[in-house]
Amino acid sequence: MRFIFKTRYHDDVRLFRHSGQWFWYSVLIGSLLLAPVMASDFYLGELALVFIWAIAGIGLMLLVGYTGLVSLGHAAFLAIGAYAHTWFITHGWPLPLALLKASLITAMFGALIGLPTMRMTGIYLAIATLAFAVIIEQVIVHWVTVTGGFRGLVVPRAEFLGLDLGGSMAFYYLCLGILIGCLLMALNLLRSPTGRAMTAVRDSEISAQSMGIQLARTKTVAFAISAGFTGLAGGLLAHKLGYLAPDAFSLLLSIQLLLMVVVGGLGSMHGVIFGAIFLGLLPQGIAMMRDVLPPAIAQVPGLEPGIFGAILILFLIFEPLGIHGRWLKIRRYFEMFPLYRKATYKRQKQFLRTERMR
Repeated sequence: MRFIFKTRYHDDVRLFRHSGQWFWYSVLIGSLLLAPVMASDFYLGELALVFIWAIAGIGLMLLVGYTGLVSLGHAAFLAIGAYAHTWFITHGWPLPLALLKASLITAMFGALIGLPTMRMTGIYLAIATLAFAVIIEQVIVHWVTVTGGFRGLVVPRAEFLGLDLGGSMAFYYLCLGILIGCLLMALNLLRSPTGRAMTAVRDSEISAQSMGIQLARTKTVAFAISAGFTGLAGGLLAHKLGYLAPDAFSLLLSIQLLLMVVVGGLGSMHGVIFGAIFLGLLPQGIAMMRDVLPPAIAQVPGLEPGIFGAILILFLIFEPLGIHGRWLKIRRYFEMFPLYRKATYKRQKQFLRTERMR
């Protein structure tokens, strides 16, 4: 068991708590950098998709896990980022500027959504974001001159300074580099006053207000930042898909993104990575499962959404802390063995906010 003694203020805000984390994260990054040498193009494509989901998960985690605001409309932000990036690329913008511009436009839409919904919480906020996703879907269908409508939109190949970034290896490194940059930005944001204000709003809005935190400003900023990260992921997803259509950004995609952060572990950037791996591998697992199941079950149209929903319910009931929470429990078990007690992580009853005041 490792005991960490904090003797300076810097010890409380540094990114890596001890030298062991430096070592293992260096090993992980080194392994990812060497992965293209050993993996085929198929697996590189799947890993690139996992990186894209992780970037989108960072945005949703900042909103749901660190600010406490539930969203069922993040597929709309993915769509805005994807179509905006494709439009800029088509009109001659270089790849980095197109990604940045698409992210800023998506952040602007997130701020516009955050303003009218700042008085909403819980299920009401989820319904409002769901309505926004439906509106964006209809805009994509009917704004034919920009989005192509039902005909779809061809995404140009990713290029920058004459370099072809559309190949499996180049696109893999592009997504990996952007993911590492987004993780560093998100972790530094959480250490800043803005990130601490977001966490305070999540824990208790009344206590946050008593400390002088402006709820409206904090929630709006959280929506904007979350949408910006998701729009950036949408731009990369456009190159991954190669062809944009309205049905690619459905309600199921929003549910899958929410499933990713819940299953991965709310309130943890590690949970984003775990959830992205889970979300990236689960469709492949379902496709393999269809080959061995009886035809009466394998050919059910709603099999994949049903499995996603069942997994979400099971995690909410039996493991609310997600995969990352389960990993922490396993690690603590071996650290404390044989003195580990079964009641170490005994769940306590959760009360509604109105019942806390009694």
